Amino acid sequence: MLKLRYFLPLLLFVSGALSVVLPGCKPREEELQTTGGLAFSADTVKFDTVFTTIRTVTKRLWVYNHNPKAVNVDLVSLDNSATSPYTLIINGDLKQTATNLYIRGNDSLLILVRAQLKDNGQNGLAKAYVQENNLNFSTNGQSQHVLLRSFGQNIYLHDGTQPLPCNAVWTNDRPHVLYNSVVVPANCKLTIKAGTRIYAHAGAALVVEGTLLVNSDFTPGTGPADTVKAGSANIVRFAGDRSGEPQYATAPGQWTGILFTPGSHGNVIRYAQIQNAAIGLLLYNPDGGVPPDLRLQNSVVRYISGNSVGFAGAASSLGTGAGLFNIRGQATVSNTLFSDCYEYAVLSLGGIDSLNYCTIANYPAAAGVRQTASLSVTNLVTGSNGVSTKQSPVLDVRNSIIWGSIDDELNVENYDDYKAAVSIRNSVLKTKAYAGVADVPASTTTPALAGLAAPAYANLFNDPMFVRINTASSNDYHLAPGSPALASKTALPPFVPRDLPNLPRNAATPDLGAYETTK
Repeated sequence: MLKLRYFLPLLLFVSGALSVVLPGCKPREEELQTTGGLAFSADTVKFDTVFTTIRTVTKRLWVYNHNPKAVNVDLVSLDNSATSPYTLIINGDLKQTATNLYIRGNDSLLILVRAQLKDNGQNGLAKAYVQENNLNFSTNGQSQHVLLRSFGQNIYLHDGTQPLPCNAVWTNDRPHVLYNSVVVPANCKLTIKAGTRIYAHAGAALVVEGTLLVNSDFTPGTGPADTVKAGSANIVRFAGDRSGEPQYATAPGQWTGILFTPGSHGNVIRYAQIQNAAIGLLLYNPDGGVPPDLRLQNSVVRYISGNSVGFAGAASSLGTGAGLFNIRGQATVSNTLFSDCYEYAVLSLGGIDSLNYCTIANYPAAAGVRQTASLSVTNLVTGSNGVSTKQSPVLDVRNSIIWGSIDDELNVENYDDYKAAVSIRNSVLKTKAYAGVADVPASTTTPALAGLAAPAYANLFNDPMFVRINTASSNDYHLAPGSPALASKTALPPFVPRDLPNLPRNAATPDLGAYETTK
């Protein structure tokens, strides 16, 4: 029997000898195998509703090696790579082809894909088309493919490098895409015809120095079938250029909004839908120039939030969002719904605002985000020089609904300074602060408060009972049966004979808000 004291030296000798004659061993996952292929996170990388000439978002494709050992990908390439509308980022490098890509066993490779489609040369009506390319992989003698597919659509691109032509007319034969700040020059008009769709790229704005006319010459009929429903082809739509993707459909702040500068005049927006912006409509006149004016009718402004967004000339005084943001301008609004704004629905800083038969219904998708009253008015205005001054606002609200997800949806700051210019009557209001029957003057501990429950004002403070709330994109702000806003008041002039979707109102006792209930 071999004694232990002789065994240990023998073991060391054998181990040393083997280390000379045997090669070093790699971990199994690093050993290269000459068989086996790849797996992919998707068999098709799809881009929906790609606007021609505009670069798309970037999509991810994961390439998996599920084999226990490493594989060498001999070639990654695109069909017709030199002319392909697709570009690739492979392992962090921008390239159209790659060779000898080593993937360890049970590891993966990330490829980023984006597209930029050319205009397909169609004139007249927009024509959607499909652009397909194969992304090819050659591994261990195997050929594998992932399909790249884009559903493209021709557009009119307005890139903001030059002001728009004077007296331009936008029609509905193709979508219009805003890129950067697109300017309507002073003393010029931009006319947008019925059914036109405007999509704004991230950060884009429509700046109106002259006059904007949206659906100004569209007049629906008066027959039973002449309602302008949400899906009507005659509505002009402003939205973010990613709003067609489900995760962005109701997302705010995707573009800047529509800005009216000092001196802009005669602006009319009718039968329009404005959404996904930082600010829906901004009347911007902080230094007291010639007030911009706007007549807004039969429209929907929704999914708005500024969240500290600023842009050229306005960054010093802005940092918030509103469906209608009026800084020393003049806004006349009727038959309009402001809904699902993450900050203000209507914010006026020294502006002149008239709201008649309007509905403010503020239930944004992210519960608990909003802290600001839906309708807020103040006489404090910060100029472009950063200095605050006082400019008394004028506020006239009648036959309307102001409601939402927080307790006080109304805020009239420094009310004592301009209370003679505030009239809120014949409306449904969600407020605790202003629900008294008499005005409360300011004191050292409390601000001045309007007593909007005085009988002469004929206001209501009951839940208006909307059909459906807190359901994100499917909120319905028509009035449900039993609503206190249904035919409960005598019309307060001026009477508007037809409602937001063009249904006739009861002339004697119309419903309050933007919608007349016909059921």
